[in-house]
Amino acid sequence: MLTRDDLLTAEAVQDPYAYFGHLREEEGVAWNARWGGWLVTRYDDVLQVLRDPEHFSSDRMAALRQELTEGEEEKLALLINHLSKWFVFSDPPYHTRLRMLVNKAFTPSSVERLRPRVRQIVEGLLDGLAPRRQMEFIKEFAFHIPVIVICEYMGVPAEDREKLKVWSNQVGSAVGIRAGDPERWERSQQAVERLLEYFQPLVEERRRHPREDFITALVQAEERGDLLSDEEVLATCTLLMFAGHESTMNLLANGLAAFMRFPDQWELLCREPGLVRPAVEELLRYDGPVKALTRQVRGEVTLGGKELKEGDRLMLLFAAANRDPRKFRDPERLDITRSPNPHLGFGYGIHVCLGAPLARLEAQETFLTLSRRLPGIRLAIGLDELEYYPTFVGRILKKLPVEW
Repeated sequence: MLTRDDLLTAEAVQDPYAYFGHLREEEGVAWNARWGGWLVTRYDDVLQVLRDPEHFSSDRMAALRQELTEGEEEKLALLINHLSKWFVFSDPPYHTRLRMLVNKAFTPSSVERLRPRVRQIVEGLLDGLAPRRQMEFIKEFAFHIPVIVICEYMGVPAEDREKLKVWSNQVGSAVGIRAGDPERWERSQQAVERLLEYFQPLVEERRRHPREDFITALVQAEERGDLLSDEEVLATCTLLMFAGHESTMNLLANGLAAFMRFPDQWELLCREPGLVRPAVEELLRYDGPVKALTRQVRGEVTLGGKELKEGDRLMLLFAAANRDPRKFRDPERLDITRSPNPHLGFGYGIHVCLGAPLARLEAQETFLTLSRRLPGIRLAIGLDELEYYPTFVGRILKKLPVEW
């Protein structure tokens, strides 16, 4: 039975949509003994969980502590304590307070002001690449855009981008639940140590000498006399550094691969650039950068006809929910004119992705510029040769060679 399969088989990693789609049609909420939790695959069930933080906890560090021995927990104390202050891994009321303060720093207007600069970055990268008539899209292009943007937004010096990217990726080896990596927790903790050592003096400097950047806005964020503690400011810096580039890079890569699967939709965007906003929403639905998130049950609750008990783990499979035919017409097809499109690519509810406006902006400007400057772009390998990293959470291409 599918419910007993290894979730990281080549079949599940290469095409999670078909793999979990079969399960979605057989059993919307299914127990997976190997993972030790419930797989939630239908749109309405996933939405129910996202709407109900009272019964479905996001406190991943509490769940991790239950899995570790006392010695292991002590060894990873820095990592656990730090990640517990990431608001994505917290529940109300702590989450409510933290998110409210961070929202004062990360505003839609501050993000929209970045649009001309993002366009300039994309154009500048293409100026250097276009004459070559080929590139490895991820390493040479998609990687650079979100890293440059998030570093400039935060106020991080340009010369530090590379090392911050490396440390953020090492933190992600734990957060992303990658397979075959038994040392990922220790490596993640070492990366957190380096990130804290890096951001601490920057935060202190912004307290003394404010600038027009995100770190300053975090330091100054206030709600009814409440301020973020130094630990919370540092945790939010490391979270934004991690989330601000990894997911967007994968959105750009998966998005271009999706267009290559449906060349008629790429041609449509090239003809009608005004479709770029709904196009990005459809790319998020069709093959977004996040294919699953985890939750833990509080109390007892019924979901999809199954009785769940205290402490049960859930894996919310966006990869299945975003192609649920109960919600989306012709879900296996990319349709950049799709409307409405209530996809769950950025989650939903109190934990909806804080960086969604920035990711949308970067994707819109990237595909708009590519459609104008490189309308003949095509894969340099066959679609069946695309390979993905084995991870539960992310949808991450290893490489994407293209030519034009």
